[in-house]
Amino acid sequence: MKPTTLLSPTAAGLCSLLAPVENVAHGIVSRAVLTTPALRLTLFHFAAGQELSEHTSKARALVQVLSGTCRFTVGADEHTLRTGDLLHLPPGAPHSLTATEPFSMLLTQVTELAAG
Repeated sequence: MKPTTLLSPTAAGLCSLLAPVENVAHGIVSRAVLTTPALRLTLFHFAAGQELSEHTSKARALVQVLSGTCRFTVGADEHTLRTGDLLHLPPGAPHSLTATEPFSMLLTQVTELAAG
């Protein structure tokens, strides 16, 4: 059975975030890297021109650009993100993006667990 994530949440592991990706020539490819109750890492690859429409998330998010460039909108603010940039999104922040060229990012989502 093929693992559902690139890394196991119960064991040390290694994966390449820069490995070539198949089937991204005209779309968006995403892959779960690691998933736990409070943490989720997802690797995204976008073909040039692909978009994610405006949405929100209950989780705190960090967007780390691995390659390429995108136009990332947070509320009324538009940012051009490039390789090496890191963007923080607090929970509930409306955001969208457009890949201005082939673009890859690592999305880290942190969900604050209720005390108890």
